[in-house]
Amino acid sequence: MTARRMLKGFLSGASKEIILTGILLLCSIVLLEYSNIDIWVQDAFYNFELRQWILDRDEKITRFIFYDGIKKIFILVMSLVLIGLLFFRKIKLIQVYQEGLLILCLSVILIPSVVGILKATTNVPCPRDITRYNGRYPYVTVLTPYPENFQQTEKIRCFPAGHASGGFALLSLFFLFKKRKNRFIALFSATIIGWALGGYKMLIGDHFLSHTVVTMILAWLIILIIAKNVQPQSKKNRSELILLRQ
Repeated sequence: MTARRMLKGFLSGASKEIILTGILLLCSIVLLEYSNIDIWVQDAFYNFELRQWILDRDEKITRFIFYDGIKKIFILVMSLVLIGLLFFRKIKLIQVYQEGLLILCLSVILIPSVVGILKATTNVPCPRDITRYNGRYPYVTVLTPYPENFQQTEKIRCFPAGHASGGFALLSLFFLFKKRKNRFIALFSATIIGWALGGYKMLIGDHFLSHTVVTMILAWLIILIIAKNVQPQSKKNRSELILLRQ
């Protein structure tokens, strides 16, 4: 089999959007990991004289809005969606949006799970952990190793951004709505929520810019893969239902 035929077979098996998003993810990792963008951005959020971040992680109001509170709301809403899919799927409204709700639920489950697995294996420190910001770890990225003379006692979990993954999972709302306008409103709103959560973590020194960017693109890639597998099945089920009615 020629290389051209192999490439054609690969392209036919995966959607163009998935391939392009995968390429974008790889390019973003390389660009951000081998540049000083993370340090330039994070320096703006740190007071070197006072040795503290621009936002205090123990400040109760911001912590409730951008961390504890939104997590509780998120869990509540997704629990209601899951209950609706499991126990009220015969209701007409649920049936109309069943495909989108299923993509949403799978995204909310899988995206934080995948990010959590990556965090456990990449062994990348957070900004607050590195010596530049009064920590004890050297600045390393997912593509650069620790110095040979650095003694690490335990693995550290910071890449990619875990908290923002829940917000970016809401990008799957794009597939919930039918009208083009509503789809892009959902996409824009989910992006704002994801960056609000990711931005909060950057302001308290928990993540670099690259951590949040990679999480966003990775989330969209996972959503596209989920949608590609859910939608054909939904179309097949609708076709079978039409045949039965005939």
